[in-house]
Amino acid sequence: MDLKRIGLLLLVLLSVTFICGCTGTDSNNATATPTAAANATAAATPAPEETTTAANPELLKIATTTSLDNTGLLEALQERFEKDHDVTLQIIAAGTGKALEYGQRGDVDVLMVHDRAREDTFIDDGYGINRRGIAYNYFMIIGPESDPAGIANMTPEEALTTIYTTAETNPDVVFISRGDNSGTHSKEKAIWTSAGYNYTTDVEGAGDWYVEGGQGMGATLTHANEKLAYTLSDSGTYLSYKTDLDLVPLVDKGDSLLNVYSAMMINPEKYDYVNSDMAREWINFLITPETQEFIGGFGVDTYGQPLFFESRGNFDVMGITQAEAETPIPA
Repeated sequence: MDLKRIGLLLLVLLSVTFICGCTGTDSNNATATPTAAANATAAATPAPEETTTAANPELLKIATTTSLDNTGLLEALQERFEKDHDVTLQIIAAGTGKALEYGQRGDVDVLMVHDRAREDTFIDDGYGINRRGIAYNYFMIIGPESDPAGIANMTPEEALTTIYTTAETNPDVVFISRGDNSGTHSKEKAIWTSAGYNYTTDVEGAGDWYVEGGQGMGATLTHANEKLAYTLSDSGTYLSYKTDLDLVPLVDKGDSLLNVYSAMMINPEKYDYVNSDMAREWINFLITPETQEFIGGFGVDTYGQPLFFESRGNFDVMGITQAEAETPIPA
């Protein structure tokens, strides 16, 4: 075969290969482009974040205030509970306001919060049932030892009034608010109201001295420490952060500083998929004499005093009935 014929044959072979390559199916491109049927199927299937895992009997979802979490109490209770129950606790720490939102949406099985007025509304609206008081401590106004506003040993109302008036002329007076609609933030707003201020019109935006951090309790303490500022804290979180702070308690007396923690189930009549059986087990566990004794002693070895006081036997102090503190939830 002469060279001309060989060249012609090669040319024909190359042309055929090129045509096949252009008209053939690319497997990678085929899988990357979904069909209309595939798209319809995907649209009919809820995204993972839209499905709830609350119905899973092996998972208990708890929305809690940050103070119970920041102190380490919940972690300790979780270890004790999971050891005796075939369940994993998923703890979502947020302010009370956010926790209540989770409950209203049916995203969790249990709430552990500390804002009685909003808890009452939550229950009255049919979202929560079987509330039990589980612990209490006290709020305190803390600040730099130098106390530039001079609030030491005042009532809470007198202290906030003094901070407000002295901040106008003393740049060293700064107040860091949770500003996150939490139970602590609600307590602060209640004290402002009791002191004669309209929180929305008088306090919010009053000046550079008033800072709404929008953070949890631990982060707020850290922020206040950096600014050598005043803030409102629950006593338990303050004690657990104390060694890292240059702030001291200045106001810790007054009926308005009582801080009661409660746990409640999400109403299965609102959301029939919630893990009601394990929610009941968890709350009943919290009010047993053994757990209550553990709560009342938590932190004593480390801080010389408890971070929380047990509800059992102290229901009158907490302003609740004995049944709300000590009666197990029936099956």
